[in-house]
Amino acid sequence: MEGSVTPRPRLLVVAALIRREGLVLISRRRLDQAMPNFWEFPGGKVEAGEAPQAALVREVREELGCEVAVGRIDDVVFHAYPAFDLYMLVYDCRLVSGTPRAVAVAEIAWVAPARLPEIELLPADLPLARRLADEATGA
Repeated sequence: MEGSVTPRPRLLVVAALIRREGLVLISRRRLDQAMPNFWEFPGGKVEAGEAPQAALVREVREELGCEVAVGRIDDVVFHAYPAFDLYMLVYDCRLVSGTPRAVAVAEIAWVAPARLPEIELLPADLPLARRLADEATGA
């Protein structure tokens, strides 16, 4: 059909916004992952038939070895990567057991929100980082 557009792959992911003592938790991608060494908000792909909140609990457990309670959606992010469109549901999360550690990620860090835009974050995570920094500085 003339003028038709081939649909781009779409990927639904979830991310945890975990705060503690004024800091935000981020994790660094491993060398064997796509976009290695970039920092990101913890989370990952929602599997077929999986509820987003359940996916986030699973991903945080797998990546960081701790348990979170998933709260309300804080943000919805869209980012067009070269090969696919990413839709990211960002949830406010609260640590309920365990201490976050680098289990299936290269490392973790607790960062002041104002510093987030200075860190080499994944492109899809940058708008959220900028918003959190603006909120922290009153901009």
